[in-house]
Amino acid sequence: MTHAVVIGAGPAGLMAAEVMAQAGLQVTICEAKPSVGRKFLMAGKSGLNLTKSEAATAFSEAFAEARGPLAPMLDTFDAQAVQAWARELGQEVFTGSTGRVFPVAMKASPLLRAWLGRLGALGVQVNTRWHWQGWDADALLFETPQGPQMVRPDVTVLALGGASWARLGSTGEWAEVLQARGIGVAPFAAANAGIAVDWSVHMKKHFGTPLKGVAWSAGPYASRGEATLSARGLEGGGIYSVSRGVREGHSLHLDLLPDLSVPEVTARLSKPRGKASLNNHLRKVLGLPPQQIALLQEMARPLPDGLRALARLIKAVPIAHTGLRPMDEAISTAGGIPFSALNDGLMLRDMPGVFAAGEMLDWEAPTGGYLITACLATGRWAGLNAAQWAATTPAPAPP
Repeated sequence: MTHAVVIGAGPAGLMAAEVMAQAGLQVTICEAKPSVGRKFLMAGKSGLNLTKSEAATAFSEAFAEARGPLAPMLDTFDAQAVQAWARELGQEVFTGSTGRVFPVAMKASPLLRAWLGRLGALGVQVNTRWHWQGWDADALLFETPQGPQMVRPDVTVLALGGASWARLGSTGEWAEVLQARGIGVAPFAAANAGIAVDWSVHMKKHFGTPLKGVAWSAGPYASRGEATLSARGLEGGGIYSVSRGVREGHSLHLDLLPDLSVPEVTARLSKPRGKASLNNHLRKVLGLPPQQIALLQEMARPLPDGLRALARLIKAVPIAHTGLRPMDEAISTAGGIPFSALNDGLMLRDMPGVFAAGEMLDWEAPTGGYLITACLATGRWAGLNAAQWAATTPAPAPP
């Protein structure tokens, strides 16, 4: 029986293992951590966003310049396919008001347990605490609790993740291993990251409060989404979606009233103020909550006297910051194996029989279901093509 090894037990690796086992291969998963799917489980703590239900064109555009190479993978395992797959594992899903799709259970653990049960029924072996060291000639080398182990599979799928949340397994250490074999790897960079801000003492009382109903922009990237004021800066989906723009050097702006135009804001500000303080006036006529008024004052004090100038400011508050939070705190990373180093089946051009999937590949997308969907889709694509390659490639002659 053809033997396949999958290195990495996140969504991409588990999906690759599933389709290869279904194709009749003997599959072994090797995972460096003591248990599988750790980042997957962490993602599910606040509600596992599996995918997003929206038009295919809009979905693909979320992947920016990588949408071309990813297109066939996402076309064959799209948002509808992800939902069907979850239901097959006994996990009913629902679609929220923004199109995001979640399991009814919200958590990742029931889905992961069902998935591992299916893999076990398919005969997939899972080795934990097997830390990949690279190759020794044509053999995969692992450090394990039993000491060094060497494995010579017929086909290999690499699914070791990106370079954020190292404590969950995504260390990015594999980049040096591939580079030593002559495989180019694009430098890692934080994606879907928080923004670091050095706050004044006046903001402390607002830490932990959300900024709702706002819009963010950084160069060509824009988002309508919530963010939270924290001691470290700004966190949340709205910020994550524009963090790429900040990384690329664009200024960050906040629209406190995205549903109103500058003339409409000006008209509301023109209402009689009487003896009310400016903050109270902003609260009464614009409906701005205390944390948003505080942020406006923090970033733009002293506020302009002219009503139209103030309205323009409210529609585009410049956010002073010190850059992105550290890469290891980011939800995902850009960089990795460029598509030019892979063939259409995600096999390394310079290493026949070695495939790659998931966040190891050089693509990025915002949160909102895109990340997990692409990991599943690329894992499935790599697994299918690895199985086909193994079936059509003659085994080497015995020594």
